[in-house]
Amino acid sequence: MEIRDCPVILVHGWKSHPGIWKRFLPLLADTSLPVWNFGYDGLNGASLADLAAALQQFICEKQDETGYEGPIDIVGHCMGTCVARYMLEVIDGEVQSMDVRQLIGLGPPNNGSSIAELFCDPIHGSGKIRELSGSFFPHGCNPVTDTIVQEFRPGSRRMRILASAGLRQDITYRIILTGNPGRDPRFFPAFDGMTWEYSRENGWKRTYLGDGIVPHTDSFIEGVGLDILPVSGNGFVHDPTLYCHFNLPKNPEIMQRVMEYLSDPATHPHSVCPNHNTLRMETPE
Repeated sequence: MEIRDCPVILVHGWKSHPGIWKRFLPLLADTSLPVWNFGYDGLNGASLADLAAALQQFICEKQDETGYEGPIDIVGHCMGTCVARYMLEVIDGEVQSMDVRQLIGLGPPNNGSSIAELFCDPIHGSGKIRELSGSFFPHGCNPVTDTIVQEFRPGSRRMRILASAGLRQDITYRIILTGNPGRDPRFFPAFDGMTWEYSRENGWKRTYLGDGIVPHTDSFIEGVGLDILPVSGNGFVHDPTLYCHFNLPKNPEIMQRVMEYLSDPATHPHSVCPNHNTLRMETPE
């Protein structure tokens, strides 16, 4: 099978599966872009390094299968973006054998995950685990003992390794986020429309600048292209719940923005990420 167009690699998030992209796949099919949908939902207990190695093997197998040797694009949801980053920046960082044109992240916890820290918090943790059981993760799952949750806590060894590796200069990075500008509680009812944000300096805050699970500060990488949706800032274009973290791969506005980047990599982002270390986030309480 001869491939003429740049393949798109899809990488889902934590406790998710490849089916999360089912509303996005028809858009890709309409443009005839080849799709390689990577799933790691069966790799229970795997570390971030394990998942990154599995992604690399998956891509190599697809290249061998198709004979395609050109550049690829990667679209990651949440942790899936970090799986791709670990593969590209840590595993392949020195050799840079993988030809990736752009990496597009939807709500990625690039700087570690506030929600992972929240699960482990001695005061808030048990209550938040009960509230999110059955929605963010399956009933019966204990996030506190989960390998990925521990590795994604801000300041963990794994997050320090990723941060110290540095971005690849041969790859264009994109970050697409959502927020709740109208403070609509329907956005994420479990948290009253807000997102918990953690920093070592200031502890816990709740903010409308996040997708319910990932605050913007978890995602920012200084200078990387950034889109925060809805673009208007005056309210949601679609059902408010479609802007919540779980549903980012199903949101038509987000998928359209991803398609713009895939169709034309020269597309300019709406803005760039600020320095997350100095940014002062909105704190409604």
